[in-house]
Amino acid sequence: MLVNLCKALPHISDNALLVFKEKLITGGKHMEFIQQFINGLNLGSIYALMALGYTMVYGIAKMLNFAHGDIIMVGAYTISVGATMFGLSPIASVLLSMVVCTILGVVIEKIAYKPLRLASPLTVLITAIGVSYFLQSTALLIFGSEQRRVASVITVKGFNLGPIELTGESVVTLGATTLIMIGLALFINFTKTGKAMLAVSEDRGAAELMGINVNKTISITFAVGSMLAAVAGALFVSSYGFVGPYTGALPGIKAFVAAVLGGIGSIPGAMLGGILLGIIESFSKAYISTQLSDAIVFGVLIVVLLVKPSGLLGKQKTTKV
Repeated sequence: MLVNLCKALPHISDNALLVFKEKLITGGKHMEFIQQFINGLNLGSIYALMALGYTMVYGIAKMLNFAHGDIIMVGAYTISVGATMFGLSPIASVLLSMVVCTILGVVIEKIAYKPLRLASPLTVLITAIGVSYFLQSTALLIFGSEQRRVASVITVKGFNLGPIELTGESVVTLGATTLIMIGLALFINFTKTGKAMLAVSEDRGAAELMGINVNKTISITFAVGSMLAAVAGALFVSSYGFVGPYTGALPGIKAFVAAVLGGIGSIPGAMLGGILLGIIESFSKAYISTQLSDAIVFGVLIVVLLVKPSGLLGKQKTTKV
């Protein structure tokens, strides 16, 4: 294209053509940078929704639910089964997934975690890993080891802003994440249940003395986190188009990294950590190496924790003596 343009303009000097060519190359690099930034926002929004489950459960129940990534996998399978076996519409499939994941989260909390309220953190951690393997093995027995193609539940068409492409999945993911974050902030700060969550997260014993049902509040927290995991699973399979028994494993770990990066227990921190993680991963794949992108992500986490152990927006813990 550039050669034909140069032949069509013989009166332009060689220096002018060289400058014009450099500007075209520079402009293309700028457009690529913006495109990768948008891709990072899209990926980071999914990580942020996943990270919310980790940070809410840790902030209120003071435990790490490492089965959270596998709840995302269950939600993705539910969408696939709802669409292929029952002929449900995309919206109905997502709603079914949200219901299934919400119930699953509450059942897991009641059966596996509630009896361990007073147990050591190590015991709870081992139990969470066991629940994760149980969900993976169950999916493996039911659906097999091969990944299953899943049609996108997003029917919105994308559009172009000049050379920048915005897919329908990107538009819906960014919009849905923003709305969910606003809704969650309003729920936490302006509802009775949300304020109970804040009270339990600050001091569980004092909240119980004030008449707050701590067990019910923790169960609601698991329900909300699992419902958000279902939404994240829907957005994930819409962007990548597949689901398998181990689909939630690596994204779940990265979501945990996002939660720690932003400050575990902080809802704004989960949002910030997820967005940053997605942008770092997108730029790493585009400009450094696709093979090293995961190592770079975890390397950034190590650096941040060395500089600020509580995370970017996490509260510094004080020990009373």
